Amino acid sequence: MNPRNAILGALLAALLFGASTPFAKMLAGDVPPIMLAGLLYLGSGIGLWALRLLRVRHAPVPSLSVQDWMWFLIAVGVGGVLGPVLLMYGLQRTPASSASLLLNLEAVFTALIAWIGFRENTDRRLILGMLLIVAGGAVLAWPQERPVQGTFDGFALVTGACLCWGLDNNLTRKVSGTDADFIAGTKGLIAGITNFVLALALGMRVPSPVFVATAATIGLLGYGASLALFVLALRALGSARAGAYFSTAPFLGAVIAILVFHEPVQSGFLIAALLMASGVLLHVIERHSHEHTHAPLFHSHPHLHDLHHRHGHDFPWGGTEPHTHTHHHESLTHKHPHYPDLHHRHDHK
Repeated sequence: MNPRNAILGALLAALLFGASTPFAKMLAGDVPPIMLAGLLYLGSGIGLWALRLLRVRHAPVPSLSVQDWMWFLIAVGVGGVLGPVLLMYGLQRTPASSASLLLNLEAVFTALIAWIGFRENTDRRLILGMLLIVAGGAVLAWPQERPVQGTFDGFALVTGACLCWGLDNNLTRKVSGTDADFIAGTKGLIAGITNFVLALALGMRVPSPVFVATAATIGLLGYGASLALFVLALRALGSARAGAYFSTAPFLGAVIAILVFHEPVQSGFLIAALLMASGVLLHVIERHSHEHTHAPLFHSHPHLHDLHHRHGHDFPWGGTEPHTHTHHHESLTHKHPHYPDLHHRHDHK
């Protein structure tokens, strides 16, 4: 996927996820958070796997190394099980508009973990953008003159969910070369089954069929389709930058909460929105170019025959792109604008 399409995919993922927050808030008071998280992710997992089996009839499970499976399962546990439960509990204590804006912290945690833990390149502009987003979150949680817009523990729970998803994004990036719908669908199934079984074990009842169908639909679009698009963006843009584009989701969710659910707009909300929007803009206008060397690499992922994939084929090929097969990259030194995608995860002096 080229960077322009990846950016559009990240923005569409943000739209779907942003819209899911106020609608999940609408359901949050009717069933316990663990049950709701289970239904949302079951809708995501079942829906995506049904579509995948219709599309991929042979070998629907891609080949992953033991290490890749380890990264993937940790990502599922942190981002698919713990994160949604924290968010559902937080939504019970926080207005949807405030929670939507606070979800911008996911981009901050994603970037910090990418820069510090996984050595993804950064510069002063990106750091300033993250600081503006953090400042927006601080303004949002600051007590207002009008009635309190949520409790401290509510804000803390939503922040904890963002931290879980920041770690999840970086771990998912390590396996982003495989099929995006497999990653999103499998994460949905595992997380959904885990939360749903846990809810039943705690004595919670399954809600009405109408409620289940509504939650499953929100999960399929807001969690499943959104995650599949975000995985494609991770592959092409890297964790921090994909997270920056995805951080437009809270703005969209907040706008929907205000327009659809008529939640009040207060001064802190507008200041936070301005600070967060400025931070996102700094990420959007970032450009990165320098001479770099590609080490020899042998891997498999969907690709076009672009600058980094000028190889022949030892099997019949009808010219359809993108396509997937195992291929070899020779060592190459050149200079061009790039993101930390699958082929540009190199150190910087």
